[in-house]
Amino acid sequence: MIVDLHMHSTASDGALSPADLMAYVAARGVERVALTDHDTVQGLPEARRAAEAHGMAFVDGLEMSVAWQGRTLHIVGLGVDPTHTQLGAAIAELGVERTRRATEIGQRLARAGLAEATERAEQLADGGQITRAHFARLLVEAGLARNMGDAFKRYLRMGRPGHVRANWLAMQDAIDAIHAAGGQAVLAHPFGYGFTHAWRRRAIHAFAAGRGDALEIVTGVTDTQQERQAAQDARATGLLGSAGSDFHAPSQFWLVPGRLRALPTAVSPVAWFRTEP
Repeated sequence: MIVDLHMHSTASDGALSPADLMAYVAARGVERVALTDHDTVQGLPEARRAAEAHGMAFVDGLEMSVAWQGRTLHIVGLGVDPTHTQLGAAIAELGVERTRRATEIGQRLARAGLAEATERAEQLADGGQITRAHFARLLVEAGLARNMGDAFKRYLRMGRPGHVRANWLAMQDAIDAIHAAGGQAVLAHPFGYGFTHAWRRRAIHAFAAGRGDALEIVTGVTDTQQERQAAQDARATGLLGSAGSDFHAPSQFWLVPGRLRALPTAVSPVAWFRTEP
Protein backbone atom coordinates (compact mmCIF):
# COMPACT_ATOMS: atom_id res chain seq x y z
CA MET A 1 0.00 0.00 0.00
CA ILE A 2 1.28 3.47 -0.96
CA VAL A 3 1.04 5.69 2.11
CA ASP A 4 1.76 9.40 2.64
CA LEU A 5 1.15 10.74 6.15
CA HIS A 6 2.30 14.36 5.91
CA MET A 7 0.96 17.04 3.54
CA HIS A 8 -0.60 20.49 3.50
CA SER A 9 -3.55 22.27 1.89
CA THR A 10 -4.81 25.83 1.69
CA ALA A 11 -6.09 25.39 5.25
CA SER A 12 -2.50 26.31 6.15
CA ASP A 13 0.37 26.94 3.74
CA GLY A 14 -0.39 24.53 0.90
CA ALA A 15 -1.28 25.64 -2.62
CA LEU A 16 -4.20 23.26 -3.25
CA SER A 17 -7.57 23.13 -1.54
CA PRO A 18 -8.17 20.00 0.55
CA ALA A 19 -10.33 18.48 -2.20
CA ASP A 20 -7.90 19.35 -5.00
CA LEU A 21 -5.01 18.01 -2.94
CA MET A 22 -6.77 14.66 -2.51
CA ALA A 23 -7.42 14.47 -6.26
CA TYR A 24 -3.77 15.32 -6.95
CA VAL A 25 -2.34 12.63 -4.70
CA ALA A 26 -4.89 10.00 -5.75
CA ALA A 27 -3.82 10.50 -9.36
CA ARG A 28 -0.27 9.66 -8.26
CA GLY A 29 -1.20 6.34 -6.75
CA VAL A 30 -1.47 7.19 -3.07
CA GLU A 31 -3.80 4.74 -1.31
CA ARG A 32 -3.74 6.03 2.27
CA VAL A 33 -3.25 9.71 3.05
CA ALA A 34 -3.17 12.09 6.00
CA LEU A 35 -3.83 15.80 5.81
CA THR A 36 -1.58 17.50 8.37
CA ASP A 37 -2.04 21.24 8.09
CA HIS A 38 -0.18 23.54 10.45
CA ASP A 39 -2.04 24.03 13.74
CA THR A 40 -5.50 23.50 12.27
CA VAL A 41 -8.00 20.74 11.52
CA GLN A 42 -10.14 23.05 9.39
CA GLY A 43 -9.53 21.20 6.11
CA LEU A 44 -10.17 17.67 7.38
CA PRO A 45 -13.89 17.25 6.59
CA GLU A 46 -13.47 18.38 2.97
CA ALA A 47 -10.32 16.29 2.55
CA ARG A 48 -11.96 13.16 3.99
CA ARG A 49 -14.93 13.41 1.63
CA ALA A 50 -12.65 13.88 -1.36
CA ALA A 51 -10.24 11.11 -0.35
CA GLU A 52 -13.06 8.61 0.07
CA ALA A 53 -14.55 9.66 -3.28
CA HIS A 54 -11.20 8.82 -4.87
CA GLY A 55 -11.02 5.47 -3.09
CA MET A 56 -8.27 6.44 -0.65
CA ALA A 57 -8.17 5.62 3.05
CA PHE A 58 -7.99 8.87 5.01
CA VAL A 59 -6.24 9.69 8.30
CA ASP A 60 -7.25 12.79 10.27
CA GLY A 61 -4.12 14.72 11.22
CA LEU A 62 -2.42 18.03 11.84
CA GLU A 63 1.11 19.38 12.37
CA MET A 64 1.56 21.23 15.65
CA SER A 65 4.22 23.88 16.27
CA VAL A 66 6.05 23.41 19.57
CA ALA A 67 8.83 25.08 21.51
CA TRP A 68 11.73 23.06 22.89
CA GLN A 69 14.99 24.45 24.29
CA GLY A 70 14.35 27.78 22.56
CA ARG A 71 13.87 26.05 19.21
CA THR A 72 10.81 25.33 17.09
CA LEU A 73 9.88 21.71 16.38
CA HIS A 74 6.92 20.22 14.55
CA ILE A 75 4.85 17.31 15.82
CA VAL A 76 2.46 15.54 13.48
CA GLY A 77 -0.66 14.16 15.11
CA LEU A 78 -2.13 11.15 13.28
CA GLY A 79 -5.50 9.55 13.83
CA VAL A 80 -6.79 12.37 16.01
CA ASP A 81 -10.41 13.15 16.82
CA PRO A 82 -10.58 16.70 15.40
CA THR A 83 -13.52 17.55 17.66
CA HIS A 84 -11.78 16.69 20.94
CA THR A 85 -11.92 19.51 23.49
CA GLN A 86 -8.28 19.36 24.67
CA LEU A 87 -6.95 19.28 21.12
CA GLY A 88 -9.27 22.13 20.20
CA ALA A 89 -7.97 24.23 23.09
CA ALA A 90 -4.37 23.64 22.00
CA ILE A 91 -5.22 24.55 18.41
CA ALA A 92 -6.98 27.72 19.60
CA GLU A 93 -3.91 28.73 21.59
CA LEU A 94 -1.70 28.19 18.57
CA GLY A 95 -4.12 30.15 16.40
CA VAL A 96 -3.91 33.17 18.70
CA GLU A 97 -0.13 33.03 18.55
CA ARG A 98 -0.13 32.67 14.76
CA THR A 99 -2.36 35.74 14.46
CA ARG A 100 -0.09 37.76 16.75
CA ARG A 101 3.01 36.69 14.85
CA ALA A 102 1.45 37.32 11.45
CA THR A 103 0.43 40.84 12.46
CA GLU A 104 3.93 41.68 13.63
CA ILE A 105 5.56 40.09 10.57
CA GLY A 106 3.27 42.14 8.36
CA GLN A 107 4.18 45.35 10.17
CA ARG A 108 7.90 44.64 9.86
CA LEU A 109 7.66 43.72 6.17
CA ALA A 110 5.61 46.83 5.47
CA ARG A 111 8.49 48.87 6.88
CA ALA A 112 10.81 46.86 4.61
CA GLY A 113 8.82 47.79 1.51
CA LEU A 114 5.98 45.24 1.24
CA ALA A 115 2.87 47.43 1.29
CA GLU A 116 -0.20 46.25 3.23
CA ALA A 117 1.61 43.01 4.05
CA THR A 118 -0.73 41.80 6.81
CA GLU A 119 -3.93 42.50 4.89
CA ARG A 120 -2.61 40.83 1.74
CA ALA A 121 -1.43 37.78 3.68
CA GLU A 122 -4.90 37.45 5.20
CA GLN A 123 -6.43 37.57 1.72
CA LEU A 124 -3.97 34.99 0.44
CA ALA A 125 -4.69 32.66 3.36
CA ASP A 126 -8.43 33.02 2.63
CA GLY A 127 -9.56 31.95 6.08
CA GLY A 128 -6.79 29.43 6.67
CA GLN A 129 -3.85 29.77 9.02
CA ILE A 130 -1.51 32.61 8.08
CA THR A 131 2.03 31.28 7.83
CA ARG A 132 5.40 32.67 6.84
CA ALA A 133 4.93 31.00 3.46
CA HIS A 134 2.12 33.43 2.65
CA PHE A 135 4.43 36.37 3.28
CA ALA A 136 7.17 34.69 1.22
CA ARG A 137 4.79 34.39 -1.74
CA LEU A 138 3.91 38.06 -1.45
CA LEU A 139 7.59 39.02 -1.38
CA VAL A 140 8.16 37.06 -4.59
CA GLU A 141 5.09 38.58 -6.26
CA ALA A 142 6.32 42.06 -5.31
CA GLY A 143 9.73 41.42 -6.85
CA LEU A 144 11.45 41.72 -3.48
CA ALA A 145 12.69 38.13 -3.63
CA ARG A 146 13.60 35.79 -6.49
CA ASN A 147 11.78 32.75 -5.11
CA MET A 148 10.39 31.33 -1.87
CA GLY A 149 13.78 30.25 -0.61
CA ASP A 150 15.23 33.67 -1.29
CA ALA A 151 12.29 35.30 0.53
CA PHE A 152 12.95 33.25 3.65
CA LYS A 153 16.69 33.84 3.45
CA ARG A 154 16.49 37.60 2.99
CA TYR A 155 13.40 38.51 5.02
CA LEU A 156 11.97 35.78 7.25
CA ARG A 157 14.81 33.91 8.92
CA MET A 158 16.29 34.84 12.27
CA GLY A 159 18.05 38.18 12.12
CA ARG A 160 16.17 39.31 9.01
CA PRO A 161 13.68 42.21 8.77
CA GLY A 162 10.55 40.06 8.92
CA HIS A 163 11.58 37.53 11.54
CA VAL A 164 9.34 37.32 14.60
CA ARG A 165 9.90 34.81 17.37
CA ALA A 166 6.82 32.73 18.12
CA ASN A 167 5.73 31.45 21.52
CA TRP A 168 4.54 27.98 20.57
CA LEU A 169 3.12 25.25 22.78
CA ALA A 170 5.46 23.29 24.99
CA MET A 171 6.36 19.95 23.45
CA GLN A 172 4.67 18.02 26.25
CA ASP A 173 1.43 19.97 25.89
CA ALA A 174 1.20 19.09 22.19
CA ILE A 175 1.92 15.41 22.81
CA ASP A 176 -0.69 15.30 25.57
CA ALA A 177 -3.32 17.00 23.39
CA ILE A 178 -2.73 14.56 20.54
CA HIS A 179 -2.98 11.60 22.92
CA ALA A 180 -6.12 12.96 24.52
CA ALA A 181 -7.67 13.13 21.04
CA GLY A 182 -6.83 9.46 20.47
CA GLY A 183 -3.92 10.08 18.11
CA GLN A 184 -0.25 9.24 17.82
CA ALA A 185 2.42 11.94 18.05
CA VAL A 186 5.16 11.89 15.40
CA LEU A 187 8.27 14.08 15.53
CA ALA A 188 8.37 15.50 12.02
CA HIS A 189 11.39 15.71 9.67
CA PRO A 190 14.19 15.39 12.28
CA PHE A 191 16.79 16.52 9.72
CA GLY A 192 14.79 19.63 8.85
CA TYR A 193 15.71 21.87 11.78
CA GLY A 194 19.34 22.62 10.99
CA PHE A 195 20.45 20.77 14.12
CA THR A 196 23.87 19.31 14.69
CA HIS A 197 23.96 15.56 15.23
CA ALA A 198 24.06 16.07 19.00
CA TRP A 199 21.11 18.48 19.08
CA ARG A 200 19.03 16.23 16.83
CA ARG A 201 19.63 13.32 19.19
CA ARG A 202 18.69 15.49 22.20
CA ALA A 203 15.43 16.51 20.56
CA ILE A 204 14.53 12.90 19.71
CA HIS A 205 15.34 11.70 23.22
CA ALA A 206 13.28 14.52 24.76
CA PHE A 207 10.36 13.65 22.49
CA ALA A 208 10.56 9.96 23.43
CA ALA A 209 10.84 10.83 27.13
CA GLY A 210 7.64 12.85 26.77
CA ARG A 211 5.84 9.72 25.51
CA GLY A 212 5.96 10.66 21.86
CA ASP A 213 5.05 7.73 19.64
CA ALA A 214 7.01 7.88 16.40
CA LEU A 215 9.73 9.53 14.35
CA GLU A 216 9.29 10.61 10.74
CA ILE A 217 11.92 8.51 8.98
CA VAL A 218 11.23 9.06 5.28
CA THR A 219 10.29 12.47 3.84
CA GLY A 220 10.30 14.00 0.40
CA VAL A 221 13.86 15.31 0.88
CA THR A 222 15.66 12.73 3.02
CA ASP A 223 18.43 10.63 1.53
CA THR A 224 19.07 6.97 2.31
CA GLN A 225 21.82 7.75 4.81
CA GLN A 226 19.52 10.07 6.78
CA GLU A 227 16.76 7.46 6.71
CA ARG A 228 19.10 4.78 8.07
CA GLN A 229 20.23 7.16 10.82
CA ALA A 230 16.66 8.11 11.70
CA ALA A 231 15.70 4.43 11.85
CA GLN A 232 18.58 3.82 14.27
CA ASP A 233 17.46 6.78 16.39
CA ALA A 234 13.90 5.43 16.46
CA ARG A 235 15.02 1.98 17.55
CA ALA A 236 17.33 3.42 20.20
CA THR A 237 14.49 5.42 21.76
CA GLY A 238 11.64 2.95 21.29
CA LEU A 239 9.86 5.09 18.70
CA LEU A 240 7.86 3.81 15.76
CA GLY A 241 8.54 5.04 12.23
CA SER A 242 6.42 7.15 9.88
CA ALA A 243 6.77 8.60 6.40
CA GLY A 244 5.32 11.59 4.58
CA SER A 245 6.29 13.82 1.70
CA ASP A 246 5.54 17.14 3.46
CA PHE A 247 3.98 18.14 0.15
CA HIS A 248 2.79 21.74 -0.20
CA ALA A 249 2.47 22.54 -3.90
CA PRO A 250 2.85 21.05 -7.39
CA SER A 251 5.66 23.56 -7.98
CA GLN A 252 7.74 21.46 -5.56
CA PHE A 253 8.64 19.09 -8.38
CA TRP A 254 11.10 17.26 -6.12
CA LEU A 255 8.25 16.26 -3.76
CA VAL A 256 6.03 13.73 -5.51
CA PRO A 257 3.38 12.05 -3.35
CA GLY A 258 3.42 8.32 -3.94
CA ARG A 259 7.15 8.12 -4.60
CA LEU A 260 8.50 7.91 -1.08
CA ARG A 261 10.98 5.16 -0.32
CA ALA A 262 9.76 2.35 1.91
CA LEU A 263 10.42 2.59 5.62
CA PRO A 264 13.64 0.79 6.61
CA THR A 265 12.84 -2.73 7.79
CA ALA A 266 14.80 -2.06 11.00
CA VAL A 267 12.02 0.17 12.37
CA SER A 268 8.47 -0.75 13.37
CA PRO A 269 5.94 1.42 11.50
CA VAL A 270 2.95 3.35 12.80
CA ALA A 271 -0.34 1.50 12.42
CA TRP A 272 -1.35 3.19 9.16
CA PHE A 273 1.32 1.29 7.21
CA ARG A 274 -0.52 -2.02 7.60
CA THR A 275 -1.68 -3.40 4.26
CA GLU A 276 -5.36 -4.01 5.03
CA PRO A 277 -7.74 -1.08 4.42
